[in-house]
Amino acid sequence: MGGTRPVRDAPRRPQGRIGVISDTHGLIRPEALAFLRGCNLIIHGGDIGGSEVLDTLSSIAPVTAVRGNNDTDSWADRLHQTELIQLGEVLVYVIHDLAKIDTDCYAQGIRVVVSGHSHRPLIEEREGVLFINPGSAGRRRFKLPITIGELLVEGAHVTARIHDLEVARVAQL
Repeated sequence: MGGTRPVRDAPRRPQGRIGVISDTHGLIRPEALAFLRGCNLIIHGGDIGGSEVLDTLSSIAPVTAVRGNNDTDSWADRLHQTELIQLGEVLVYVIHDLAKIDTDCYAQGIRVVVSGHSHRPLIEEREGVLFINPGSAGRRRFKLPITIGELLVEGAHVTARIHDLEVARVAQL
């Protein structure tokens, strides 16, 4: 990876509701699309599974995505291993696998780290850095839930939440 990438300003420096999705592995569930509607930006934490996933997501909002360990075909050549995004006053670092972080997030002023890989949803604050793994919105792995996440950004303030897509599907029936 070799250090952090230059900061990318997200289109129009969005604040408000930011969708966070990962580990789709080529599957976009209707419940995930419904949840993401109204987002100002979508962040994909890797293991996308095909360019059509990014095309579908970009029909909802601009997308920033990183390459996951399963994104090995030529369509993924344009994706980076990490991204830095400025969302208002909040600096966000995106990486697929947390074990591969090669920067001191706190020292770099990073406020949020978005990851994927484990398929396990997580929201945890460590030394002033908010870590969010939205879990997997794609195919089920073991007995893990099917989930997606969001960041709510207002100025320098950010909160995160995880949304269970199966609960949403059952509620719609």
